[in-house]
Amino acid sequence: MKVLKFGGTSVGSAARMQKLLDIVNPQERQIVVLSAMSGTTNNLVEIGQAYLTNDKAKAATLIATLKEKYEAVIKELLKKPETFEQGKEVIDYHFRLLSSFANDLFTPIEDKVILAQGELLSTTLYHIYLKEIGVPSVLLPALEFMKTDEDNEPIVDHITAELTPLLEKYPDMNLFITQGFICRNAFGEIDNLRRGGSDYTASLIGAGIRSEEVQIWTDIDGMHNNDPRIVSNTKPIAQLSFDEAAELAYFGAKILHPQSVFPAQKYKIPVRLLNTMDPQAAGTLITNTSEKDKIKSIAAKDGITAIKIQSSRMLLAHGFLRRVFEVFERYRTSIDMITTSEVAVSLTIDDTTYLGEITAELGAYGSVDIDVNHSIICVVGDFAAEKHGYAARVLEAIKHVPVRMISYGGSDHNMSVLVKTEDKVEVLRSLHSRLF
Repeated sequence: MKVLKFGGTSVGSAARMQKLLDIVNPQERQIVVLSAMSGTTNNLVEIGQAYLTNDKAKAATLIATLKEKYEAVIKELLKKPETFEQGKEVIDYHFRLLSSFANDLFTPIEDKVILAQGELLSTTLYHIYLKEIGVPSVLLPALEFMKTDEDNEPIVDHITAELTPLLEKYPDMNLFITQGFICRNAFGEIDNLRRGGSDYTASLIGAGIRSEEVQIWTDIDGMHNNDPRIVSNTKPIAQLSFDEAAELAYFGAKILHPQSVFPAQKYKIPVRLLNTMDPQAAGTLITNTSEKDKIKSIAAKDGITAIKIQSSRMLLAHGFLRRVFEVFERYRTSIDMITTSEVAVSLTIDDTTYLGEITAELGAYGSVDIDVNHSIICVVGDFAAEKHGYAARVLEAIKHVPVRMISYGGSDHNMSVLVKTEDKVEVLRSLHSRLF
């Protein structure tokens, strides 16, 4: 059984929904994971923010505008009176729910319920459309089998235990439709897997049912060897290892959610990245194996802040780094890169929510310097043996650009440099020219 995930642009209009059957094969047993229609989640975030600030008039206006969009969609999607009426009832139900929060004391729990409505709408309307054209399908509520624990980590065993019986109820059915992104938390409340989480959903379902393949369908023909928005003549990468894909996703390749490969990797389930707009394109296959002796791709991550802690007390000081890391742990702030010397440690973060508090605490260990507006440039490939001098080629390519930090040796698949964001475009193009 395959798992196919379609992003917001793939279901962004009635025409796009209708075209999905060019890809989805009702003759094969498949689970289809759908995101919300493009733009919907952003609209729902705005509605939630309006409620959180007690601006009920703004919330009502936003809800009415979004409802008009969906009413226009079903006029184009559903042609038969009975199915059109079903679609209208679905829309009325979900938008009544959105409006009902004006009567409540609004909390973050209700905010999560609001965010869930996009996926619930797209999957239900698509299920009704399939029924109208005579394609049998089953609508599987993700809230019945997607669950996270108290650390907000998905529980694969729970997915297996709850989803398997649901599939077994329909032995003669091939097509199953479910929601990406949404889940229940450890307290049974409606929650989500964070933005971009539909990829994660597909990978988790693939792991839970031990599927033969997970397909992530977007509007790009696979992962490219550089950012096509900045660099010309980029090419899709035919094959990546899970580790390489994870590095690229974390360091800026937007096609894939950074966490989404891990469940598939654990259970050795291939993941294929494909283009809804060009279904015949080969895309990118992600497996446990990697092509050796190659540089695969370059990615960039913006919004990076560098922090340097300098202290003569660091010299031979037992536990110094532990105490530094504990500061970041207390504020739940992840570190991207780190380099050390005898008297200083430099590191980078992308979340500056608690930068003031972190800086104040680090001041107890030495002088602290902050550099903002930086980008991490990540080069991914086979750095294990280093017999081809890839590291030297990377540095040679950007010798004309000031480099703030270098990270090398922590991974067999990655070399990263930190540069000012104003130099990012030059670095990406220079690396592309030199490495490819």
